[in-house]
Amino acid sequence: MFLTNILLKKAKSKLLLVLTESVVSGHTKHMIRERNADKIEVIKFDPYIQTMAIYKEKKKIRGIG
Repeated sequence: MFLTNILLKKAKSKLLLVLTESVVSGHTKHMIRERNADKIEVIKFDPYIQTMAIYKEKKKIRGIG
């Protein structure tokens, strides 16, 4: 392996873009979390049922920054 490949290696980003899904209706939202944090579980407004619902992280999409 060449020395330039080692020196130009990309650093991992600190933030991740994740897909969260409503437990009640299945509506999805994108949210940002830190790479070393636990999976997201938040209460947000769900437009399908017009009330607050729990959103759980479904999958990681990509790193940010």
